[in-house]
Amino acid sequence: MVPRSDLERSVATARELDQLRQDGLISTTPYMIGRQRTTVVTLTREGLELLEQHRRDGKPDERQAFYSGVARVKELSHDSRLYAAYRQAHERLTADGAKVRRVVLETELKRDYQRFLQEPNRGRHDSIGLPRRDREAISKWASERDLPVIRGSVRFPDLRIEYESQDGTTQGQDVEVVTENYRGTHAASTAAAGFKCHRVTSTRVGGARGSAKGGRSRDDRLAEEMMR
Repeated sequence: MVPRSDLERSVATARELDQLRQDGLISTTPYMIGRQRTTVVTLTREGLELLEQHRRDGKPDERQAFYSGVARVKELSHDSRLYAAYRQAHERLTADGAKVRRVVLETELKRDYQRFLQEPNRGRHDSIGLPRRDREAISKWASERDLPVIRGSVRFPDLRIEYESQDGTTQGQDVEVVTENYRGTHAASTAAAGFKCHRVTSTRVGGARGSAKGGRSRDDRLAEEMMR
């Protein structure tokens, strides 16, 4: 899900978006993000099917995942800011000569984690569905995927950008959207995870160099403490 204004600033004109909506490939929904009214754009099932039909061949575990509709209604305000955070990270990476290969969302990483936790339960008639992995196995799983473990829990970024660097190696950058709700232990654990944090002020998303025009917002100090 992406605010329409973000798309119009980066990849499409208003006329192109209107045509996609008329063709039934995208859906637009009015929504309040912070204190500003916006329009959220999502793929329809028809739009998703069209993308899937025109996929490039590639390994299943390296393919970009696409989604239709709104998956997490309660998280819409937060999730609608991910695209702006991605665009900002993308600009920095490409400026350094990197080539972005795909984006992996938090939900995908957590889905793989749950599969790992439940794998020992498969085929067991006595299973009650509880995870059957010890702390050592969990730490190893997280380490193999470059995910931090903080106070015994695996931390997942909002999104992971996989890219090819100038030397041809495949690397990843983990991105977290920072809002005014990131305080206390939550803020501390996010900073400890080493994610690339992006500050959110109203509907704006800013990196380490970002600042609101006309002065500092009340959340700037917190955000700057978390920037990496």
